[in-house]
Amino acid sequence: MGVYHGNDLRKITGGKKRPHRKVKLKAHMGRYPTETILGEKPLIKIIRTKGGGLKIRLKKATTANVVIPSQKITKKVPIIRVVSNPASRDYTRRGIITKGAIIETELGLARVVSRPGQDGVINAILLEEE
Repeated sequence: MGVYHGNDLRKITGGKKRPHRKVKLKAHMGRYPTETILGEKPLIKIIRTKGGGLKIRLKKATTANVVIPSQKITKKVPIIRVVSNPASRDYTRRGIITKGAIIETELGLARVVSRPGQDGVINAILLEEE
């Protein structure tokens, strides 16, 4: 089931609008966001988008590609837990990973810089104390 992204349902003031076309179009269809969580094994879902492109959505994750800025290297390390998510307190409680989330890895705390629900991978930068 899709989410309707058309602009013909309500006015900003709260009043009803009259529809300017009789049917809803597939071009106005959206989708619910993919809420990436930690899992025992990775789970991805491939979605066809408008224009024929593909979007790889990461449903469950186990590892992250973490950049270590001081050494200028990248390592693939397991994710231990989600520490916080500034996008929503509810996401922090539920352990959902989005861009900007702070995750705990074997190397230490890291901030997610990719969009797992859109890119299909978790890239993060290690937070080093100075």
